[in-house]
Amino acid sequence: MPVELRKRKAPAPVPDPPAKKQTRTTKAATKAKETSKPTTAKSAAANGSSKSAKLAKPAKPVKPAKPVAGGAIALDGFGGEIETNDGTKTSLKALVDESISGVVIFTYPRASTPGCTNQACLFRDSYESLTKGGLAIYGLSTDSPKANTTFKTKQNLPYPLLCDPGATLIDAIGFKKAPRGTTRGVFVVDKSGKVLLLEPGSPAGTVQAVKKLVEESGEAGAAEKPAESTDEKPGEEKEEEEEEEEEEAKPANGEAAEEKTGAAE
Repeated sequence: MPVELRKRKAPAPVPDPPAKKQTRTTKAATKAKETSKPTTAKSAAANGSSKSAKLAKPAKPVKPAKPVAGGAIALDGFGGEIETNDGTKTSLKALVDESISGVVIFTYPRASTPGCTNQACLFRDSYESLTKGGLAIYGLSTDSPKANTTFKTKQNLPYPLLCDPGATLIDAIGFKKAPRGTTRGVFVVDKSGKVLLLEPGSPAGTVQAVKKLVEESGEAGAAEKPAESTDEKPGEEKEEEEEEEEEEAKPANGEAAEEKTGAAE
């Protein structure tokens, strides 16, 4: 008869060693270690986002300095787009490119007002002598093409009038009057972008300034005619300027307002 062997029982598992008791020092160190990690990460994230925000901030556009007589300007884009009284889009660069030796631009507050009419007619009467050396003449205001066309036709002006309702070119030259309006003046620039003349003045004063420039440069030479008499009475010019400022302060009422102005002439 075979002998039956008894199976031995498996030995009992060895119990885990008891956890060490933490002292006050180790407890404090563990707590400090746990709290320091998220704070550092949070701080780093905050610093990173702050730096990114600072870098992403767009730089303020630098406003170009106003031109000065004797200085030079970059003709490309100067003064933006304007329009001739016949509705043709143009720019200062295009006008200079089309000229023989440069352009003369006189600014006036409002078409068909007394002082502006006087100024435009003085340039008309001196047109041949002023343009003989190759300068092209233009009048510039914030008036609409219709108002300027009426003005040009009635006064028989031999040069185009430029319309700048947004006063972009007027402002670039430095003749924009705050809060709204235009300072009477004259601006002359040659083919290279050199500013030959830039100054405010009266109707007669703007014409005389160009005459003097032409004489000094020898563009008109001996053919230059004597200056015409303006027949202005003392104080008359000041009254004209005040009338024009009042006209400028009035809001434009569309085409009807322009026709009314033309009829009042």
